[in-house]
Amino acid sequence: MIVTFLGTGTSHGVPMIACDCPVCTSDDPHNNRTRSSALIEVNGVRLLIDTGPEMRIQALREGITHVDAILFTHAHADHVFGLDDVRRFNDISNGAMPCYGSEQTLTTIRRAFDYVFRPTQIGGGKPKLDLIKVDSPFEAAGVPVIPIPVLHGRIKVFGFRIGNFAYVTDCSQIPEQSMELLSDLDTLVLGVIRHEPHETHLCVNQGIEIAEKLTPHQTYFTHITHRLDHESTNRMLPDNIRLAYDGLRLTI
Repeated sequence: MIVTFLGTGTSHGVPMIACDCPVCTSDDPHNNRTRSSALIEVNGVRLLIDTGPEMRIQALREGITHVDAILFTHAHADHVFGLDDVRRFNDISNGAMPCYGSEQTLTTIRRAFDYVFRPTQIGGGKPKLDLIKVDSPFEAAGVPVIPIPVLHGRIKVFGFRIGNFAYVTDCSQIPEQSMELLSDLDTLVLGVIRHEPHETHLCVNQGIEIAEKLTPHQTYFTHITHRLDHESTNRMLPDNIRLAYDGLRLTI
């Protein structure tokens, strides 16, 4: 399995508009974070997790030529607003894109992208999407996937486990049953935004605590704000926990 971090930033991205803080003005490329997304490659099958606003830029940067299915964690703008660009992958595959998510997530996508699901004039193009509701283990393009229910504040969202890899982004609490689904991992990805506590996201200390409970071989933090400098934060983290960065590629 190959995992590529397409983006590792929060909803604002980094640099953030109208901010001159040390991280936003840093010349370290690791501090340049587009909105969070990941590409999972398993035996030639490519699964995209979320379609953030910079999806086109991320796909061009990483040379992505096809995607077989999309897994949606939830339907907040920073995780879905690149969805229209999926039409280019439709052109390549000449078929509808399977999109997996919870009922709530897919309902929001239908509302936000209303034009996709009703007759419109010819021309301009629009993505062809096959929305597939999931609430238990499923297969995406033949790859077994386990949805991991977690809480993003009061909202129920999904993380995803594929083999011994798990991706859990926007999250403030992981229920005990979901912790059990995250046991025996090689690599865990957690959304951890800053040092200070937050109502709807994990902070650094909470992320470390979860990683220490689950004991994966390696943990990466993603969905990072401008309050975490890449180099100095990594220096204070345990050896098996690191900040992810845009373009980071892992072999699991």
